[in-house]
Amino acid sequence: MIAFVVDWYCPNCKLSEQTRDLPNRFHHCPVLGMTAPLVRKGTKAKVEAHLREDYIGNDLVQVSDAGRPVMSITTTRDDGQDVVVFAPTAKGTF
Repeated sequence: MIAFVVDWYCPNCKLSEQTRDLPNRFHHCPVLGMTAPLVRKGTKAKVEAHLREDYIGNDLVQVSDAGRPVMSITTTRDDGQDVVVFAPTAKGTF
């Protein structure tokens, strides 16, 4: 079996990493204050976190290190966009 090597980087915090046989990679980005995707080296991209603008109430939502509720993270490249969406967590009572 042949392992392929992928070089990754973060356009925000400049972290560089190398993996084998992984199609994507995430890391804790200190600039965004949360888990964010890495981008393949050689790809010009922008990674942005988008704050929730709706009422949170009692919903369990993803928050940044600063405690701000985050709705999504968008990775924009020349050939398109990828979006990670953080839906509120359901909760129930017994």
